[in-house]
Amino acid sequence: MSPSRAGDFKQCPLLYRLRAVDRIPEVSTEAQVKGTVVHAALEALYALPAQDRVPATARELVDPAWERVVARSPDIESLVPADERPAFLDRARALVAGYYELEDPTRFEPESCEQRVEVVLDDGTPLRGFIDRIDVAPNGMIRVVDYKTGRAPREFTESKALFQMKFYALMIMRMRGVVPAQLKLMYLSDKQELTYTPDEGELRRFERMLSAIWKAILAAGETGDFRAKRGALCKWCDHQALCPEFGGTPPAYPGWPTAAADPAGAEL
Repeated sequence: MSPSRAGDFKQCPLLYRLRAVDRIPEVSTEAQVKGTVVHAALEALYALPAQDRVPATARELVDPAWERVVARSPDIESLVPADERPAFLDRARALVAGYYELEDPTRFEPESCEQRVEVVLDDGTPLRGFIDRIDVAPNGMIRVVDYKTGRAPREFTESKALFQMKFYALMIMRMRGVVPAQLKLMYLSDKQELTYTPDEGELRRFERMLSAIWKAILAAGETGDFRAKRGALCKWCDHQALCPEFGGTPPAYPGWPTAAADPAGAEL
């Protein structure tokens, strides 16, 4: 269970089903592609020696980051027409440049970037995710960093952002036995930061909530009863045509994925 899929189920069980079980394709937006390119550029930045992580070099990493993203997912190229690509890449470079107004990457060495993490909780709940950056101070204190290429959130989206960060903080606590000292979200568009300091009791309560979500997912998976739940985010959903709340009909339930049927492992 990833933070995205756990969040989907909390938001709307049917949305979870359509994404994680039916795997109905969703069209990527230009904003999502731009975010992927910026993340790839920042990952490449931290692969350089600290003294080379200067703004001019960071901006030069955007074009090769775009090429790597397209090589992995060729369909993305059509989302940014050739005549619009220079302006698109300029916007990505502006976000990378804006990052330097939030911190100086020449002054520290992260422990890892784009780190895949997996852990199974004591009750068998499986968690997985990718953490943009993990910093470890000389005294052992841990900071979890996530880059956002949009603007800092309003109240209802702030809780969604913190849900993701608490998810990662819990995984680190379970893997390392240490509560992260800080969770930091860096919003590159408007150059703002959202920081949070978790405590062990809070993360244990969050763990119980995730376990409850996983049990509810498994129960729904057995019956196929993934109920639609109308909410404030419905207006941005790609699946309204399949949603009973909007007069649609979901496809026939394909059944719960198994290891035999899905060797690669679904992101559930």
